[in-house]
Amino acid sequence: MIAKRIAAILAAWMACGLAGVGARTNHGTWTVESVLARLDEASKTFHSLSADVERTKVTVVVNDQSTETGTIVVRADKMLLDIKAPDKRTILRTGDMVYVYTPGLNRVEEYNLGKNRTLADQYLQLGFGMSGNELRKSYLVTIVGEATVGDKKTVEVELTPKSERVRQQFSKIEIWLDEANWLPAQQRFDETGSGDYVVIHYTNVALNPEVSDSQFKPRWPKGTERVKPQQLSGSM
Repeated sequence: MIAKRIAAILAAWMACGLAGVGARTNHGTWTVESVLARLDEASKTFHSLSADVERTKVTVVVNDQSTETGTIVVRADKMLLDIKAPDKRTILRTGDMVYVYTPGLNRVEEYNLGKNRTLADQYLQLGFGMSGNELRKSYLVTIVGEATVGDKKTVEVELTPKSERVRQQFSKIEIWLDEANWLPAQQRFDETGSGDYVVIHYTNVALNPEVSDSQFKPRWPKGTERVKPQQLSGSM
């Protein structure tokens, strides 16, 4: 299903792994209300973000882990993810369009989000400028506790999607918010049914860097094959 494919592209990237998380402590003075209030304040001054990312996919049934590394730039409804290793790939989201460029195949897949844009925005903005009020609308929020991720002191928040469509993709999402800037230090997405999960670790995070529109222009080498999978698979 194309909608699920798009959700997977955007969310699965949104390595360390949980071994990189220090012991949890009880959350003391942190409550749902106080954390959401901090996110409300942080969202007022958030404009853009850049970071290095490391994504680990864990397939439980075969006890397998695979890791990809790259960089990410986010601004409003735009995202540029450059995967550097092990296989180069670029994922570009701008407005309603998502492009997946694979240089090894000399091919770019083009997806129009259409009616799935709201769903995509939940993933793209999760922790990146989403206010506490917006978070509450989309998720049941639980404070798990404080934990150290790398050298960052974080608040671990568990999110249970309210939308049935989102729950079909992920049973829960965990996000470790850096107490210094209220941006994600780490995210974990638990896939529904399989027990598989994805952990994404963010380092070298820069808040509000200068980001130009030109960085989000879809530019591909001459001769790149353009594929529109939704035209092959019917309606979304």
